[in-house]
Amino acid sequence: MLKRRASAIWKGGLQDGTGAISSFSGVLSNTPYSFKTRLVSEDGKAGTNPEELLAAAHAGCYGMAVSATMGQTGFTPDELTVNATLTLDTDTLTITAIELQITGKVPNMSAEQFDQIAEDAAKMCVISRALNPSIQVTKVATLQ
Repeated sequence: MLKRRASAIWKGGLQDGTGAISSFSGVLSNTPYSFKTRLVSEDGKAGTNPEELLAAAHAGCYGMAVSATMGQTGFTPDELTVNATLTLDTDTLTITAIELQITGKVPNMSAEQFDQIAEDAAKMCVISRALNPSIQVTKVATLQ
């Protein structure tokens, strides 16, 4: 069984406190986050937040799942770009939706094949499967 680890330190109250997130791999190393970066700031320049990290993880996982599904059908993508948009209801602090937009450059693949593979890959994506079933996860696939 494979285990992945990360840690978070929070200091202070919710609205005036600050935190730092680190991952065992070192990719995240005392990366700052705060109430402002989570619920107030739209620009994302002051630090990260848990929702942004979830969206990034989902985008990465889904792209790999699409590539794996393509491989099973004999295709190899030149490039896949996934953008994940997570919607957070700030009144209820509930994630209400995640939209995955994927654009791909895949030789000899039709748009219909790309769309079907994009749909099938959602069933393989570990992050998609881990999310609460009440969260709406949508996919928009575009073949270039």
